[in-house]
Amino acid sequence: MAHDLKGVALAGGGPLGAIYEIGALAALDEALKGFNFVDCDIFVGVSSGAFMAAGLANGLSPRDMHRSFIESEEADDPFEPDVLLRPALGEYARRLAGLPGLAAAAAQAYLDHPFSRGLVESIQKLGSALPAGLLDNEGVGAYLTQLFSAQGRTNDFRELKRKLFVVATDLDCCTAVPFGAAGWDDVPISRAVQASAALPGLYPPVEIAGRHYVDGALMKTLHASVALREGAKLLICINPLVPFDADAAARRNRKKRVSLAERGLPTVMSQTFRAIIHSRMRVGMERYARLYPDADVVLFEPARDDAEMFFANIFSYSDRRRLCEHAYQRTREELRRRAGEFEPILARHGVSIDRDVLADNSRSLLRHKRKSKVAQRHAPRLHFATTQLSETLDVLERKLGDAPSS
Repeated sequence: MAHDLKGVALAGGGPLGAIYEIGALAALDEALKGFNFVDCDIFVGVSSGAFMAAGLANGLSPRDMHRSFIESEEADDPFEPDVLLRPALGEYARRLAGLPGLAAAAAQAYLDHPFSRGLVESIQKLGSALPAGLLDNEGVGAYLTQLFSAQGRTNDFRELKRKLFVVATDLDCCTAVPFGAAGWDDVPISRAVQASAALPGLYPPVEIAGRHYVDGALMKTLHASVALREGAKLLICINPLVPFDADAAARRNRKKRVSLAERGLPTVMSQTFRAIIHSRMRVGMERYARLYPDADVVLFEPARDDAEMFFANIFSYSDRRRLCEHAYQRTREELRRRAGEFEPILARHGVSIDRDVLADNSRSLLRHKRKSKVAQRHAPRLHFATTQLSETLDVLERKLGDAPSS
């Protein structure tokens, strides 16, 4: 029997999406026997999912990424959240430097045609002085360059043992570009991820070979077709963002229904954005079933009634431990609930669900609790006391060994 190609496709969703994907990946990695998430044949990542896909392709397990991105103080190469929130000062300075020239051109345009060209129309020229992004994403590229430069890893698509595709959008022609494919594999992985995660308005477009690229989710939510065209027969997909069903949440929690409109513009916009990208992804999934009938695409995502994931700030990183654990436990719950549905699909590709792992309720990403402040304060004295005790026992043992036997 020929080897079935296996793949992973990870959608975007900002820092919250990455947090969810780490938790979900950790749960799946433990529970799926015969599916090794760092030894797949094909990896596809979009936006924040590109971070995760690039990490997996470089041999970083879900638990490794949990240490680096969630429990960052425990990692050798920790990810610092402030990297995501640095102002794009270089972009501001560049745009500001061009402001005098733009103002002069706007004034001249109005003076040349004061009656045929209105003042407001002339002032629109000043729009070019606005920055293309508010935050600096160069720190993201620098961190990934360092991460992928460690021994056993690579920042070069061509040196990877498995295929990695990082999808970004060419801003000038609005086409999806799969970095890592032939003709697009000479770009550093870190730069491709930086481009794929450049959310328009928040981060400036990333220049690569004279062209500018932004978030890969601009065109498609998941880009699973990239892996399917490469021959993937079993594709595990994770999509972190789904629209919220307030009615279902009320039934689940036996509480009064939450009115999203009453929570104001941010909540209304979040629901709208999620509904658009999720509807688009569903259309894509239906198309994959028609175009690739011999492939199995298995999708994992939060439940529509999951208030924890919906009401969390998509750009928040401060509550990452709790949300990652939440994603881990909810994915385990979904595997238990849908095991009968998943098992025949997975079995076609030599993969099974370890029900013993799912039955073990002691499993947690937060199993190793951090020491309390009191414990940390007394740790030096405790270490000294145990050292003294050990030395005393050694002396006693030698004395007893030297004593004449009776």
